Amino acid sequence: MKQTGRRFDAAAFYGGTNSEAYRYLGAHRTRRAGKDGYVFRVWAPNAAYVSVVGDFCAWNGYDHPMTRNADGFWECFVAGLKRYDTYKFAVTSQRGDTVLKTDPYAFHAETRPGTAGKLYDLGGYRWGDDEWCRNRAKAPVDRSPLNIYEVHLGSWRRRENGDFYDYRTLAHELADYVLDLGYNCVELMPVTEYPLDDSWGYQCTGYFAATSRYGTPKDFMYFVDHLHRKGISVLLDWVPAHFCKDEHGLIDFDGTSCYEYADPNKREHEGWGTRVFDYGRGEVRSFLLSSAAFWLREFHLDGLRVDAVASMLYLDYGRENGRWTPNKDGGHENLEAIDFLRALNETAFSVDPNVLMVAEESTAWPLVTRPAKDGGLGFNLKWNMGWMNDMCHYLKLDPWFRQFHHKDITFSLMYAFSENFVLPISHDEVVHMKGSLRGKMPGDDWQQLAGVRAFTAYLLAHPGKKLTFMGAELGQWHEWDFASQLDWYLLENQENQQTQQFFKDINRFYLSQSPLWSIDFSWEGFEWLVADDNCNNVVVFVRRDREGRELIAAGVATQADLDAMTKEIKDIMFETFKLAIDDELSPRMDLHKEPELLGTMMFSNQSIDSLSDAKPDVNHPMSENPRVQQIAKKERFAFDKDGKPFSKMKQFQLRDGIFEAIIDRFYKDASLIAYGEENRDWGGAFAVYRGLTEALPYHRLFNSPISESAIVGSAVGYAMAGGRALVELMYCDFLACAGDEVFNQMSKWQAMS
Repeated sequence: MKQTGRRFDAAAFYGGTNSEAYRYLGAHRTRRAGKDGYVFRVWAPNAAYVSVVGDFCAWNGYDHPMTRNADGFWECFVAGLKRYDTYKFAVTSQRGDTVLKTDPYAFHAETRPGTAGKLYDLGGYRWGDDEWCRNRAKAPVDRSPLNIYEVHLGSWRRRENGDFYDYRTLAHELADYVLDLGYNCVELMPVTEYPLDDSWGYQCTGYFAATSRYGTPKDFMYFVDHLHRKGISVLLDWVPAHFCKDEHGLIDFDGTSCYEYADPNKREHEGWGTRVFDYGRGEVRSFLLSSAAFWLREFHLDGLRVDAVASMLYLDYGRENGRWTPNKDGGHENLEAIDFLRALNETAFSVDPNVLMVAEESTAWPLVTRPAKDGGLGFNLKWNMGWMNDMCHYLKLDPWFRQFHHKDITFSLMYAFSENFVLPISHDEVVHMKGSLRGKMPGDDWQQLAGVRAFTAYLLAHPGKKLTFMGAELGQWHEWDFASQLDWYLLENQENQQTQQFFKDINRFYLSQSPLWSIDFSWEGFEWLVADDNCNNVVVFVRRDREGRELIAAGVATQADLDAMTKEIKDIMFETFKLAIDDELSPRMDLHKEPELLGTMMFSNQSIDSLSDAKPDVNHPMSENPRVQQIAKKERFAFDKDGKPFSKMKQFQLRDGIFEAIIDRFYKDASLIAYGEENRDWGGAFAVYRGLTEALPYHRLFNSPISESAIVGSAVGYAMAGGRALVELMYCDFLACAGDEVFNQMSKWQAMS
């Protein structure tokens, strides 16, 4: 690591403006009194006693006591230590408790479950990306293509025995794969050291340590360097919003609220089980500014994506009324966090004016991507979470019902140029029973993969920079699983190979066509032609580059090509309508011949396993369903063998029992379908339906419009035609409609009985 030769600016550190604190605090190799060793320094202002402990002293807290130096930091020198020696700080509070703390400024750490820091010198790596860094200034983001492939390094690909790939192997395999796919940027989910795999890196303890899961810090330098040599940008998810409460970490570092707020109404994010940084404390600001600058400066990263910005901006974020403290003006804005974010971006651009600073900000906070001098927060880019939510809702709808939700694909243009947006289909949209990108699509296999292709084309054509989470290009059935790897075996199937090839072709097309990226942040690059054709689920618009060129003018398609596509679409729709009115394919019940048939079917008081002899249409064996696997691990008794109650998370719940009964019937009766208001989006009432998304094709599990008369009417119609329908009702929407109310109440009481 390059040394500045300057004396550490303690005043700037305490004042919250020092972005080089890592050069002084932590553990640094040096020579004193003719002996080689390491000097240790730590900020623990309220500690009564601090010492350095490690394998080198059998973890004895009295061998290497630290003393306060002139700048107020605890310091000591230990001779004879070597690289990779493990160490911690033994911090004794004023109450007398001693806790072993990991060095907040450690450059390297043990691999979990170990939690100690490791001695490591960052100097000596020979970078080979000088040309890349020089050229970066020639490609400003507002007039360049940016197509991001979001990656979780631990689950992109693994070795045959399940072990992680290391940084150097990932560098070569990921770079070649990303280039072949046609992406020009990789965004990494956090690699700052973290103790729990399940957090995906978003609850970290090592703000200056690349996780040792995949190798050493210099291995990670190699990773970034290699991607740069291949022409690929590297962004890193970085988390200044909160930190985990593991004892060895930052929590109550010196026995008091040190890195976190002391105010209990500001200190915790209870929903995440984490502590909130004190953005008003100078030492904490310097810690965070130094961390951000560290990754940009020492690892040559091209930018940071700042996680959970909304949780930083609002004092009442995730807090109930009365459990938050207003700011000095009585408002809910966190003025200290606002100042910090502005300082963060100013610091980043002082390190390198060409880096990207990206905000994951999920509200309508204004001017996120405008300069601080103009009242903004100073980011380059902001994730467009509104567009993402609208699109994920739209994709899950049956095409027939999309006409009633046409605004989902047009509303984003009402505000598309209010910020510099990235359009994200990220990891958050393919976990927690939300379904993979393919899994969100209705229809059979062909229709689902066609939906993926159509949506991806829309994504690349819509104004804004692009981000797609790994695995979409494979046409994955399953949701992302951080504990495994992508479903590479799918490439044995021709349709999945074709899907991957489509991504390669259309990504290269995007990169080659300046109208798709030259003007992403203003109306000059976009014009509506058809915005209101909701009946056909069609939008038509023009994209232009800075010279006014359009895609047709660029020779991508001729008018004859467009006319041919229009005719083909109309022919397909006409054939679909013919099938829908065919009496043989859609038989009608004759109630004149069988007037009691409806009552017999609905109120037979019989138990019939299946109303169909056909084989049930399902996506995978029941044993492979993630919800089935999750329930299998639950306890079906309230108490363990010692009489202690199991936690509610571990106990088998009523909803689990209902789900088991439902999915069992779906695997027995091919005629069974499920209707519901939002069973695709969030798992249905009380999460009973959660898990069916993965198991069932969407002709067996789908939404109706938010009208209970439509839900009940269509479900009853299906039952009258000889099928079995499972109906979910939650609200009574049209109370003024007596017919709807009769349907509503009758079905609810039947369902509840």
